[in-house]
Amino acid sequence: MITKATMHYAPLPQAKQVRIALCQLLTSADKNENIASAVAAVKRAASNGAKLVVLPEMWHCPYSNDSFPTYAEDIDGGDSPSVSALSKVAKETGVTLVGGSISERSQGSLYNTCCVFDKEGRLLAKHRKTHLFDIDIPGKITFKESLTLTPGQGPTVVDTEEGRLGIGICYDLRFPELAQIYAQRGVQLIVYPGAFNMTTGPVHWELLQRARAVDNQLFVAACSPARSLSLEGYQAWGHSTVVGPFAEVLATTEHHPDIVYADLDYNQIVERRTNMPLIQQKRNDIYSVVDHSVYTE
Repeated sequence: MITKATMHYAPLPQAKQVRIALCQLLTSADKNENIASAVAAVKRAASNGAKLVVLPEMWHCPYSNDSFPTYAEDIDGGDSPSVSALSKVAKETGVTLVGGSISERSQGSLYNTCCVFDKEGRLLAKHRKTHLFDIDIPGKITFKESLTLTPGQGPTVVDTEEGRLGIGICYDLRFPELAQIYAQRGVQLIVYPGAFNMTTGPVHWELLQRARAVDNQLFVAACSPARSLSLEGYQAWGHSTVVGPFAEVLATTEHHPDIVYADLDYNQIVERRTNMPLIQQKRNDIYSVVDHSVYTE
């Protein structure tokens, strides 16, 4: 006889409809220029009705190990022009803002950090990239974030006016366990600021987003920088995308600077989970994902 063990899933927050905007920004070597571009994009997105706005990974600097320490900011110490600008524009526009990621300096270490702001400009949460991007594909791409960056210590769940969000950054997208933990915590939307490259992007970027969405029956949004052909070095794939809980692509764009919009109906999560009750059908008696991080509902 098979006896199914049960695993607790946090209840979903009240369902609502949310208009999301992903701002695919072109990054330059000028931080002030990048900040101005980000602020302008948030204002444009808000003017078009977006209530939840997302920026890309490392939008304030070129994506390189040389740039990370040079452009790093002390968020906790208050020496962060990028965070100050995002806080201000979130309040001015009245949006919930997932501020992509920037290079953060804290107690002698560097992190790839995403900040989330409410519509009053308050910092609700910080997510430090949990899985560092260390790959070597001969003849294609070699990059090792661990040469300069320190990994974050756990998942980040944040309750906002636009739903319960789980945050991941780029390479975090490759690890299904993180997304499963977010589903267990009642997350409605996982947001991944990311900068997949020209080797892995064409084959894995959309595939992984759709996998995380359909496996966990929730929404996924991934926001990339635009491809910067004027800068040498790392080139982003672009194609910022929003995926629904049935793995359907709701909105996407190409590689150029753009803002892509989608209307999310969180009722679809309940509908999909009712029609296909994967949570109840899991064999927790033979497998499970253990959440070791501290969490209080």
